Amino acid sequence: MAFSVWRVAVQQEGPFRQDNIVDMVMHSGPVVQGVLYLLLAFSVCSWGIIFYKFRQIRQARRESERFIEVFWEAKNLAAISTASLEMKESPVAQVFRAGYQELMRITRGRKQANPGESNPINEEGGIENVERAMRRASREQMTRLERALTFLATTASTAPFIGLFGTVWGIMDAFIGLSRTQASTIQAVAPGIAEALIATAVGLAAAIPSVMAYNYFSRQVRVLTAEMENFSAEFLNIAERHFL
Repeated sequence: MAFSVWRVAVQQEGPFRQDNIVDMVMHSGPVVQGVLYLLLAFSVCSWGIIFYKFRQIRQARRESERFIEVFWEAKNLAAISTASLEMKESPVAQVFRAGYQELMRITRGRKQANPGESNPINEEGGIENVERAMRRASREQMTRLERALTFLATTASTAPFIGLFGTVWGIMDAFIGLSRTQASTIQAVAPGIAEALIATAVGLAAAIPSVMAYNYFSRQVRVLTAEMENFSAEFLNIAERHFL
């Protein structure tokens, strides 16, 4: 390997002085550099997802809180439906819209039915249709909120092992270079080991923020899911009591 020959020559002349991390990265082997660039790409993508999800979930929580206030303060569902149009990031508002649209469809069918015909509510499922519509909307919102979290989990679980691979490869390359020299002191192999250990450090630097963010966002998604379930139960009670 050309890099090993160059390192042997340097070690024969004397230890190469590396004063900072940039020097060690630039003089590391091609495999270690590839690992570092891969981990850097993982880290950049993870931070982009972290900022995006933080903004998305914060906005979802704010709009959901505002929508719940509007829901309990408003006197009719039509006004609530109009207000929900301005809260597109609120998962609770979207669940309400799904239930409200299904409820209006059922009530319109009841009004259009002739007195002598059978009850269309029983034929179409009534409250069960509204519940299914709200459950379907809730699942859609959960999928939207959980989008891109898989990448954070993947980064958190794989980045340390990718960094460890780079470290093992770099140390192996350093000892191969040492076997080709007449010097067998720690000064001869220390630069190569230091370069290799950077891969592990970068892997941990990419994994730690990812696992912390994944745990935080998963918790926030569970909270929003509980809010959607609680709201669905309240809305179904109101619909069954006053409309169906």
